[in-house]
Order: sequence, then structure tokens, then C-alpha cells
Amino acid sequence: MKITARALLVSLLLAGTGAVVTGCDTKRDIDITKLGVETDPPELLYNQGLANIKAGNMTEAGKKFDAINQQQPFSEWARKALVMSTFVKYRTGAYDDAVQTGNSYLKQYPGSEDADYVQYLVGSSYAKQIVDVTQDQRAAQQTIEAMSKVVSNYPNSQYVSDAQAKIRFARDQLAGKEMQIGRYYLERKDYLAAIARFRIVVEQYPTTNQIEEALARLVEAYYAMGIVQEAQTAAAVLGHNYPDSRWYADSYKLLKTGGLSPNENEGSWISRAGKKLLLGT
Repeated sequence: MKITARALLVSLLLAGTGAVVTGCDTKRDIDITKLGVETDPPELLYNQGLANIKAGNMTEAGKKFDAINQQQPFSEWARKALVMSTFVKYRTGAYDDAVQTGNSYLKQYPGSEDADYVQYLVGSSYAKQIVDVTQDQRAAQQTIEAMSKVVSNYPNSQYVSDAQAKIRFARDQLAGKEMQIGRYYLERKDYLAAIARFRIVVEQYPTTNQIEEALARLVEAYYAMGIVQEAQTAAAVLGHNYPDSRWYADSYKLLKTGGLSPNENEGSWISRAGKKLLLGT
């Protein structure tokens, strides 16, 4: 019986349920031993793999799909088995293996019907490895790169919306990492180093949830250095874009202590960045 991988995607990944498989002896398969696995026909191995997924036996399912690739590499059954093998590795938390298998698939079958799904699985495997902002954010950058390929290469894919959501989350993480480092420098009165980090957030991650604090920290750092015109500009840009923000209230109060108020200098890099904020870019 021919069962396409595409027919199983939503139920397997998004709904978390197994595919309904007919035409194979699922009871026999769940208790299967390794005997004869390499000589079984690929269609039988494939359906046994699907049955094991349905039964929650992901390890055995992976063995079935891997056996197909060993038995008939580059066949249509092997192509489909690579898709499911990537899924199994992702579902069992073997994220590095999922990335490797998925990238192998994409290299061999870049224009196939399941390429968008496999690219999405690669991106999801990176996303699962994103850690707290106090740690290295390499996985966040890899998530952005992989999910951007889903969006750009497969614009009509059903996975685009979730890929975009994961990109936003990963960008928030990268911005959060810059903020964490910037605050570290600010606390130690290394204002130039702090400003450099906050500037990255404002210029490279303006649509993230870190932007309000980044502008406020620029007010704080520039004010502490006595560069009041830049402090006033940062406060003005913050007020224009987020007038109800608590960060703006804090910045306004800080300037008032020195008899100053928000005032935008349009020649400042902060002003140029602020215009992009107003445009939503």
C-alpha cells in the first residue's frame, strides 16, 4: 500500500498524533525483532515504521526508515523514509541528527514535495536548542537562517506562519543577548561598550521586544557620559514610538533631573533608526 509522507505531516508534527495506517499487521510490528529487517520489502518497512510511530515506538520506527535507506538508497521509498527519519529524530530529541538527516534530504531532493516540511524540521530542531540569553545563542541564529529558507523558498507552505513565529522568537533571543551584555558593561560604567551593544539592538533588532529598554539604556549611558544631545534624542525617539512605555517615563525623569527634556537631533544615528521604527522596519 502506498502512503505518502505529505499526507501525514500535519497529524504527525502539529497535532502530535500518528498516521492511520492500513494494510499492515501493526500488532506483529510493534513486537518485531531485528530478524529479517534488512531484507523486508521497502514498502513493508515503511508501513511498519508508520505503525510504530502510531504506537509510540519511535526508536523502532527509526530503525525501519533507516533500513530502507540502507537497502535501496536514492529510491522513492528511500526519499520518503528520509523524511520520516528526520521527523523521528526530531520527535525523539536527537536534534543534531535530525539536522544532519534533514540537510542530507534537502541536498538530494531540493525540489521535492516534502522539501518545505524537511526544511521546517531542520529549523525546528535548531529552535529546540535555543537556550537562555545568558548562554551562547548560536542556535537562535541557526533557527533564523533555517526558517528564513522556509519563508523565502516555500512561500506557499503551510509551515510559513510558524516559521515566522520562530524567527521572531529567535530574534528576540539575539536582541536579549545583546541587552544582557550591554547591561553588564553599563553596570561597570564602561559606557562606550554598553552603547555599542544597545546600538546593535536598535539598528538590527528594532522589531523585537527589547527595543524600548535599548533606547532607555542609551539615554542612561549617554547622559552618564555627558553627551546630553544623544541622550535627549534617544528619549525623544523612545517617546515618539512608545509614549506609554515605563522605559520612556524613566528616561524622561532622568533627563529632568538635569533640567533637560527629550529633544531629537535629526543628524543622530538614533534619529535615523527611529524613522525606521515609525515605518515598522
